[in-house]
Amino acid sequence: MLWKTAMSLHLARINSPHMNLNIRRVTSIHLPEFEPYLTLKRPLRHREQGFFVAEGEKVVRRLLESRLRIISLLLTEEWLQVYRPLLESRTEMFEIYLAEKQQMEAIVGFQLHMGVMAVGEIPEGETVEQILARSKRPYFLVAVDGIMNAENLGVIVRNCASFGVHAILVGETSCDPYLRRAVRNSMGNVFSMPVVRLSNIAEDLPRIRSLSGSSLIAAHPRETSHPITKVNFRADCCIVFGSEGDGISKRVLDICDVAATIPMNGGVDSINVASASAVAFYEVQRQRSLRET
Repeated sequence: MLWKTAMSLHLARINSPHMNLNIRRVTSIHLPEFEPYLTLKRPLRHREQGFFVAEGEKVVRRLLESRLRIISLLLTEEWLQVYRPLLESRTEMFEIYLAEKQQMEAIVGFQLHMGVMAVGEIPEGETVEQILARSKRPYFLVAVDGIMNAENLGVIVRNCASFGVHAILVGETSCDPYLRRAVRNSMGNVFSMPVVRLSNIAEDLPRIRSLSGSSLIAAHPRETSHPITKVNFRADCCIVFGSEGDGISKRVLDICDVAATIPMNGGVDSINVASASAVAFYEVQRQRSLRET
């Protein structure tokens, strides 16, 4: 890989008593190893190359605590000491680049709130069959159709993790949940959330409905929509969310069993899709907790 090229003239190796800590101090910002950090504004390129970038204390911490493969870390001396126990607990070898905060900002091209970033390998997507086999019923799935805003998708992933969603099904018309801004807004919860990538959401959802017995519930305001409190979420279900502007596409809406809406006061017909997901997920949790009692 491009960023693994050795450039000893610009990287000073630091001895570590732990064999798995390959620490190098940065003495030049113009290195092939920094290619993932130099191209943060080219997220599609990262996706094509099979890696993602994590930034921020909690996100990087969750990456270090996860089972995902780490490629490298770029951080300051202070964060190295904070993360050292987690770093020493990892079994794989990866590069740790030690830099001053100003050097890091010169590398990434913008001001950083925290001096810590990491590059990890995007995991292979799971199959619905694998997820259902290890999940307890009633199933709780979420599908996204046409969501291209990475921040919104990241928050939806975070909400999924918060409310016990078994998997998020990402349609071909949505952005990838491993884009940098999606990872950041998920607060690293994407590292533990099962992701299924669909090649044709309109064709795949009926198959998933048949496989799991889940009702396809469209989170979509229209005249025939039912208030979410009147929709049955106690049984197996898959809630479908649509794009920020137009909602769920007609081809996907047509295959859904029922449409649900969030009742709102005067003049407002919709809310942000990430906010709507939190409201819907809470209703699922509320109904299922009543069932248990």
